[in-house]
Amino acid sequence: MPGFFQDKIVIVTGGTDGIGKALVNALMQKGAKVATCGRNLDKLYHLQMEFPGKTLHTQVADVSRLEDCEKLIQSTVQTFGGIDMIINNAGVSMRALVEDLDLSVIEKVMNINFYGSVYCTKLALPYIKERKGTIVGVSSIAGYRGLPGRSGYSASKFALQGWLEALRTELLDSGVNVMWVCPGFTSSNIRNAALNKTGDQQGESPMDEGAMMTASECADHILHAMERRKRTLVLTFTGKRTIFMNKFFPSLTDKMVRNFFFKDGKLVK
Repeated sequence: MPGFFQDKIVIVTGGTDGIGKALVNALMQKGAKVATCGRNLDKLYHLQMEFPGKTLHTQVADVSRLEDCEKLIQSTVQTFGGIDMIINNAGVSMRALVEDLDLSVIEKVMNINFYGSVYCTKLALPYIKERKGTIVGVSSIAGYRGLPGRSGYSASKFALQGWLEALRTELLDSGVNVMWVCPGFTSSNIRNAALNKTGDQQGESPMDEGAMMTASECADHILHAMERRKRTLVLTFTGKRTIFMNKFFPSLTDKMVRNFFFKDGKLVK
């Protein structure tokens, strides 16, 4: 008996690294027809070579650019004939105190994390409505609780979740499911690629990546939640605890979060 994702047409933005690549791998194994994008042509080429055939479509695209999002959506429809689902995964993090950072860093993070999801979802919406499909936004615990050193990242995820919640409410009677996912701390490339105070890539992770959930585990949880048409998905005990504490004990959570990210008054994580 065919599985839920068999022959479904699924767009995964940012599919060349981390959770995005794990999603592409898992979806391909489940028999889906997958379209993905990234800014690096070489990475897209190598991904395409992993799945020879006609069920993986790749497109060079920077989701912060509307015209690139249009190319992704149009080329997917031309290749596969429609769209069942979109997973807005492409994103970038940052690590710098507000008093130190160049304001262009926040603008860049917002353009990729928020507007990239808005552009792709808006353009794909008519096709997804036609098939009563699914829209997913990969958010973060930072979408529930502002994190020090990640002000722009937190802002982008708060905005994304608010926008998706509004969209979900608009589409309640359409048969389309809208879901946002908060992976918590997951082992991926996002911290290495995070922007520093001047907008350059950080190039290293301040976290212990080995102690985190793997990207493939995260992808499996996301796909299972999509199959169940869930509203939200929060992963990891730390993530669930942070959201709970922030809701009922916000002042205490301020101090706990401060102690986690700072040592001797300096940002260490």
